Amino acid sequence: MTEAVERESMEYDVVIVGGGPAGLASAIRLKQLAAAAGTEVSVAVLEKGSEVGAHILSGAVIDPKALNELIPDWKALGAPLETPVTKDRFLVLGPQGELSLPMFALPPFMHNHGCYISSLANICRWMAGQAEALGVEIYPGFAASELVFREDGSVKGVVVGVVGVAKDGHHKASYEPGMELHGKYVFIGEGVRGSLAKVLEAKFNLREGREPQKFGIGLKELWQVPDASFQPGLAQHSTGWPLDNNTGGGSFMYHFGDNYVAIGYVVHLSYKNPWLSPFDEFQRFKHHPSVKPHLEGGKRISYGARAITEGGWQSIPKLTFPGGVLIGCSAGFVNVPRIKGSHNAMKTGMLAAEEAFKALQAGRAGDELVSYTAAVENSWVAKELKLVRNAKPLLSKLGTFLGGAVGMFDMWCTHLLGGFSFFGTLKHGKTDAESTGLAKDYPKIDYPKPDGVISFDKLSSVFLSATNHEEDQPAHLKLKDPSIPIDVNLPLYGEPARLYCPAGVYEVLYDEAGNNPKFQINAQNCVHCKTCDIKDPSQNIVWTTPEGGGGPNYPNM
Repeated sequence: MTEAVERESMEYDVVIVGGGPAGLASAIRLKQLAAAAGTEVSVAVLEKGSEVGAHILSGAVIDPKALNELIPDWKALGAPLETPVTKDRFLVLGPQGELSLPMFALPPFMHNHGCYISSLANICRWMAGQAEALGVEIYPGFAASELVFREDGSVKGVVVGVVGVAKDGHHKASYEPGMELHGKYVFIGEGVRGSLAKVLEAKFNLREGREPQKFGIGLKELWQVPDASFQPGLAQHSTGWPLDNNTGGGSFMYHFGDNYVAIGYVVHLSYKNPWLSPFDEFQRFKHHPSVKPHLEGGKRISYGARAITEGGWQSIPKLTFPGGVLIGCSAGFVNVPRIKGSHNAMKTGMLAAEEAFKALQAGRAGDELVSYTAAVENSWVAKELKLVRNAKPLLSKLGTFLGGAVGMFDMWCTHLLGGFSFFGTLKHGKTDAESTGLAKDYPKIDYPKPDGVISFDKLSSVFLSATNHEEDQPAHLKLKDPSIPIDVNLPLYGEPARLYCPAGVYEVLYDEAGNNPKFQINAQNCVHCKTCDIKDPSQNIVWTTPEGGGGPNYPNM
């Protein structure tokens, strides 16, 4: 019988897993409420990245709505929302040309007036400074690897800081068993497809009665361009080429800061053709005549990728469980048509903080904060997401062009009719893994070779993400059944992991005669996008947290 691991523990009022916009906003709000009430609340924020912001990647055009509520004097305090949007463009791309949609044709909430182009990673770094000034304890490099439960089954805390386990499982000289951080309430703000959130959803049936969560993969590069190409304040989005009508997705391009151009591509993971490579679609997109001139003469300085929640209102799970709540993208509050979620993440973190503070003041601990659900449902977050609830299902059912047009009509109706839609609330039906078609039913895609100037390969891109993992540790990408990649996925789907992964983590290797295929996992390359956990058609890959501090180190992303 395996002996239980003995660990030291630390006690807090609230333990927050994740140093993103949701987690930091909730920590700041808790301290603000405590200061206003003349009391003390102990708060710990755990961040698996080497520093706050290291794993944060977003477009990002920031709607300051939540920040205005949280820290009204953020400008005076130096928040890095540096470049206001001054020009909005929305393009429909063909192979060689473009159609520019007039912005007045889009509902008002689709416009970016009043928003700022910035680095969400840098905003989180700034928020961390504000939180620490209020007395929040922030622990970067501490991955929360498992949950701790009370005897009554409620969540008591998390295990953090387990290090020194070798690849074969034995304990190295540097082994540390980690420690338990206990909280009267635990907030889960891990971001998209978090490993602890998955455990909680299964244990407490949080997805019961909800639509499947839907996802996209967002790939982003940061360029620094010459003055002649720089248009500060430009926010340009597109749909169409290089994706076909049956494959959802689109681009973003933002000019901001020190001659920076943030350019990226989102591919909805409900795509059917298993031969599709989101990374290579992105590289091909940059050569379009409406895009390439923005980058010519510039230098690519960073790269990253991240999954995005796209299910919308009908896919949000139950938000509470005994002892804690889900906040931000752990639940999925992204507004897909707006390509924005950080303001909703922050607001849900603030709402969770307010409800937890009330409970703490009443002497409660470890119960279910059901009032948090009501607070979200009565907030502007719910109102915003309900307005666009049918956009994603219509794209999936009708394709990019007809679905986009009908979706625009529906968004106008819900906007003008106070949330009413002639479609009601449409369903998604299938998961993204279930949407994957058989390889024999789809043509292979011949992607052009990267030129090393505008387009690049995966490995040189991963280098720019500064990704690193301790090599002698158990692989954080686990196969439920090691035989499935070669025996099932390869013959049926062409083993799409080697294509949907944006970091070259997965390979199928053959011997010199081209026989005896072998599935190889290069976990060192992983940028923590979690696409494999989502899109694998056999649902055989499980993403777990590596040792704290491992993964990408994104600057200005």
